[in-house]
Amino acid sequence: MSYGICTLSVIPCRAEPNDRAEIVTQLLFGEHYTVIEEQEKWIKIKIQYDNYEAWICRKQFTEINSQEFDALSINEFDLVGEYFGEINNQEKGKSMIPLGATLPFLHQGKIKIRQETYSFKGLTSKKDFNSLETYALSYLNSPYLWGGKSPAGIDCSGYTQLVYKLCGYKLPRDAYQQAKQGETVGFVESAKLGDLAFFDNSEGDITHVGIILNDGKIIHASGKVRIDLIDHQGIYHQELKNYTHQLRIIKRYFD
Repeated sequence: MSYGICTLSVIPCRAEPNDRAEIVTQLLFGEHYTVIEEQEKWIKIKIQYDNYEAWICRKQFTEINSQEFDALSINEFDLVGEYFGEINNQEKGKSMIPLGATLPFLHQGKIKIRQETYSFKGLTSKKDFNSLETYALSYLNSPYLWGGKSPAGIDCSGYTQLVYKLCGYKLPRDAYQQAKQGETVGFVESAKLGDLAFFDNSEGDITHVGIILNDGKIIHASGKVRIDLIDHQGIYHQELKNYTHQLRIIKRYFD
């Protein structure tokens, strides 16, 4: 069995081993994974953080050994805590890495991946629930991108997963998976800041998720990360003057 780590700012992860296949998620810098299948140009991976399976281009594969994989798996690392941070490697040069990217073994401004050392400039996340609203608002106006997980493009469940990750809470990747966790909140009037609201389609499948704010508002990725009104019926889009998402359930993941 072989293992890998993301050493680029963002790596697209596809549903099939094909450049035209849909992007279902992304790897951010510092995230590691297990290789579960290999082809000439493509590698199928299982992401360690959320067990998500997808294909990446072999050209974007950086291999690590089993000892390095285990060390990455048993430790908790700092995350980039602002829109973009900067890393610099003497041989590879500078890169900008997004909010939520992992900083393996960060110490005194240096991170280490295999035998390579990178300097890091930027803020790290506080991993504190009291910072949830700040991190949620950090993505405001980020464009919607199916499978995206960065401020340059993000989808609804990637957004909720990352905001919670920045606060030290672990969520699965997709909305329907996230809805299976947490405690149910009976009424939208009982919802608190940070609760997740889930929405379904006409077939009853959960297809959307957002983060409850105060004063009957919700922040979610729909076209862009935006703030709308929410009530017992769903999300009310003030510019369109209609309901865009039908409320299914609200979940709470903290005391």
